[in-house]
Amino acid sequence: MARNEELVMVTPSKPRIVAIEEHYWDKEVAASFGEVDAFRRQSDTVDRLYEYGEARIQEMDEAGIQMQVLSHGAPSTQRGDAETSVRLAQGANDRLREIVRAHPDRFAAFAALPTPDPKAAADELERCVTKLEFKGAMVHGLTNGLFFDDKRFWPIFERAQALDVPLYMHPAVPHPAVVEAYYKDYLDEFPGLLTAAWGFTVETATQGIRLVLSGVFDAYPEVKIILGHLGESLPFSLWRIDQALARQGNKNTLFSFRDYFCKHFWITTSGNFSNPALLCCVMEMGVDRILFSVDYPFVLNQPAVDWIPTIPLSAEDKKKILSGNADRLLRL
Repeated sequence: MARNEELVMVTPSKPRIVAIEEHYWDKEVAASFGEVDAFRRQSDTVDRLYEYGEARIQEMDEAGIQMQVLSHGAPSTQRGDAETSVRLAQGANDRLREIVRAHPDRFAAFAALPTPDPKAAADELERCVTKLEFKGAMVHGLTNGLFFDDKRFWPIFERAQALDVPLYMHPAVPHPAVVEAYYKDYLDEFPGLLTAAWGFTVETATQGIRLVLSGVFDAYPEVKIILGHLGESLPFSLWRIDQALARQGNKNTLFSFRDYFCKHFWITTSGNFSNPALLCCVMEMGVDRILFSVDYPFVLNQPAVDWIPTIPLSAEDKKKILSGNADRLLRL
């Protein structure tokens, strides 16, 4: 190198970050929520749930997040009568489309589905994907007490497969009978036990297990399911579930729960920024099945982004988690 030649230092560009479980509330849908969700309306997150524009984008910029995939917060349109749910979901999705259209380089969307009317929910999924350019849909918890594996909901899976879009299974408050039996003794002092601390995990993991056992993936072998919160603990339990279901006395001892799960499920980091938990998921499912999420605004952006440099994975694997896998799955 010549003596007077300048040495140019190249600073690696920051990775693109896409966060795919990021919530908002539509005022008309939220107005339909019952008393069981009253504690959320008292939370300091409520202003952020109703903020769809510059303030939200400013927080994204401050943390270095390029895109959020917006989805309605629980319980969305999984409760109530069919006619009302259809009207609420259609209106909310139309309004969400306008939110995305105002900032198309910063927002994408998952549809709210009126699951009390499964046929209408399948039709609404198709409308949102083909007309509104949504990337899939999010379903929250039970639908009026029914698990999502119930065959009445299978038209939704059939349509999702035809459209080649994922269904994101998100928690909601557990069934009242479960609340009574499992959690009521501690709710006065620890209300979070019912939700993110444990209740959400148990309920949504159970939904995932039931989907695998139901046969829906045999009927629709290309269906794609997303679970948040690093898979609601299921990756940690895959070996044991698989081994136990292969024991004599079960319906099909050649059945591999683990294989079905790793074929049909993707998981996100929403609200679970743990390196040991993440590495377990990578070892069980492979890095291509893991997508970055924050769980905004129930969890704020900065702690999620601050976690990224500590992740003990290669730069290539981090890039997949932070945006590459979402870009492929959702065709962003």
